[in-house]
Amino acid sequence: MFENLSSKIEKALHTLRGKGSITDINVAETVKEVRKALLDADVSYPIAKEFTDKVKAEALGRNVIQSIEPGQLMVKIVHEKLTELMGSEAVDINVKGQPAVVLIAGLQGSGKTTFSAKLANMLHSKRGKNVMLVAGDVYRPAAISQLQTLGSQIGVPVYTEEGSQNPVRIAQNAIKDAKQRGVNVVIVDTAGRLAVDEQMMDEIAALKKELQPQETLFVVDAMTGQDAVNTAKAFNDRIDFDGVVLTKLDGDTRGGAALTIRYTVQKPIKFVGVGEKMDALDVFHPDRMANRILGMGDVVSLVERAEAQYDEQEARKISKKLMRDEYNFEDFLSQVSQVKKMGSMKELVGMIPGMDKLTKNVEISDDAFVPIEAMIGSMTPYERQHPQCLNGSRKQRIAAGSGRSIQELNRFLKQFDDTRKMMKMVSKNGGRVPAMGRKRR
Repeated sequence: MFENLSSKIEKALHTLRGKGSITDINVAETVKEVRKALLDADVSYPIAKEFTDKVKAEALGRNVIQSIEPGQLMVKIVHEKLTELMGSEAVDINVKGQPAVVLIAGLQGSGKTTFSAKLANMLHSKRGKNVMLVAGDVYRPAAISQLQTLGSQIGVPVYTEEGSQNPVRIAQNAIKDAKQRGVNVVIVDTAGRLAVDEQMMDEIAALKKELQPQETLFVVDAMTGQDAVNTAKAFNDRIDFDGVVLTKLDGDTRGGAALTIRYTVQKPIKFVGVGEKMDALDVFHPDRMANRILGMGDVVSLVERAEAQYDEQEARKISKKLMRDEYNFEDFLSQVSQVKKMGSMKELVGMIPGMDKLTKNVEISDDAFVPIEAMIGSMTPYERQHPQCLNGSRKQRIAAGSGRSIQELNRFLKQFDDTRKMMKMVSKNGGRVPAMGRKRR
């Protein structure tokens, strides 16, 4: 996500590094390259020009403090203007009401059904809401079965009416049912089309008029670029939605939609989909996104994801096992599972400041843990619980069973041992990494 845009903006800002002062000439060169980077990212020319004109005016209007280099000041200005362009601050979803009704709209293939389930999961598991999903796509039977499958995965009921072709009536009946069940939030998934057409617009407009939802969200595929912005405008002109959801932001997207959709429709981006899993949904924070575009990482989001998967009781148990030299492969596998739940490895690495540059030409695969899981999976329960028992014959059997070489197994065992030693040292020091190589007097 944003890899090309990030590298091109960084290259543009590099023009000012080492300069003693900001001048008309070097600022003009820099903003020209920034504008090119935005155009390459599928940002429309009028928006790209207006953005860079603001950056230029701001840069030339500021005095450079002696302790700040011109290049650093320009990065700060670009960060401020990017954040402003994308909405300045996060905007929460409105789920006040008994029940609150959330209407989901968008084109076919934009990811409405999956997002509906992800939102239900977030509200149910993280905010303690009693949620109901409504299958309102009456034209695509697969959408109904997909929603039922996803609902069962996350433990959220799905309201359906077999044979009914009236989405308004289905939604109204669902809301009545929700009131009887004491449901807090009703999320209505609706039908999409292959393109914006009057029939679709009439139907979604009728749904909004009859249901009077607390929140109407427009779901758009970020990979469609500027087309996504145009579609959002057409929908907003008709149904005046409350916010935008960008899906597939983890894909090979140039980022134009994320940058300009808020500016175009004057409605906030509320959520972004960052993967296929049900918990792969993030609240959209413009400042954090600006950080990532400028290669500054996003440590806050990384910590939030870690905390969401962090099991305090499990951590205390592992700490005790480390102190008693009882940490084993099953504990290691449990921690690997927690890391995998946080998101794709490539995305997690991108959240660490500077790591995107270090790993620029390195292929980061989500399959990185597969060989390790295969090797641990080929061990007996006794071997997983007693790492020290692995002798030559056991290693040969494990390597053969996992399809790995004995060298790969030995390399993993050494890494496991080193990791265990380091974790034990950190645990002894109350969570602080001890100073290495310092001799005691």
